[in-house]
Amino acid sequence: MNDLMKAMEMPDRGFPQLHPGDSVRVHVRIVEGNRERVQVFHGTIIRLRRSGNDANFTVRRIASHGIGVERTFLLRSPRIEKIEVMRHAKVRRAQLYYMRNRRGKSARLKERRM
Repeated sequence: MNDLMKAMEMPDRGFPQLHPGDSVRVHVRIVEGNRERVQVFHGTIIRLRRSGNDANFTVRRIASHGIGVERTFLLRSPRIEKIEVMRHAKVRRAQLYYMRNRRGKSARLKERRM
């Protein structure tokens, strides 16, 4: 059984350490018909689930006309090219669901210097 679990696990891809509140750029491979391209999704991590192979994180960004868009990525997905951490934020919660109700200046998070 242990050998089966080891075979299922993907090796560590060398992504940076992620935390809730981080502003990230996620480079994702998109397949359109027979073509493949890389699309960048830029936003703030509002949720991070660390559960082995099922680890995932949710990124929220504000699209045009002030509409919030959230997207959940599997951390070990082969579709993720790379993850860039732009800035770290100082937060006191593990899930930042309250950010869904914030607009403008109240949606800003204080930067944490590393």
